[in-house]
Amino acid sequence: MAREDTIDWSDPHEIGYRLWEKFPDTDPLSVRFTDLHQWVTELEGFVGDPKASSEGILEAIQMAWLDESED
Repeated sequence: MAREDTIDWSDPHEIGYRLWEKFPDTDPLSVRFTDLHQWVTELEGFVGDPKASSEGILEAIQMAWLDESED
């Protein structure tokens, strides 16, 4: 399913949702931040600067992904 919309680091909930779609059987809490960073930058539609992330942003993405996986 191709997406027309783009995402950036400022969209943790949408990123979390897309990660849940792409990796439905992965426990978000088991993913290292280095891997999470790579997976986010490789998502279709991601246009953010890879250097603009922070631990806080990655944590917010991880928690949004966890919320999706628990629903």
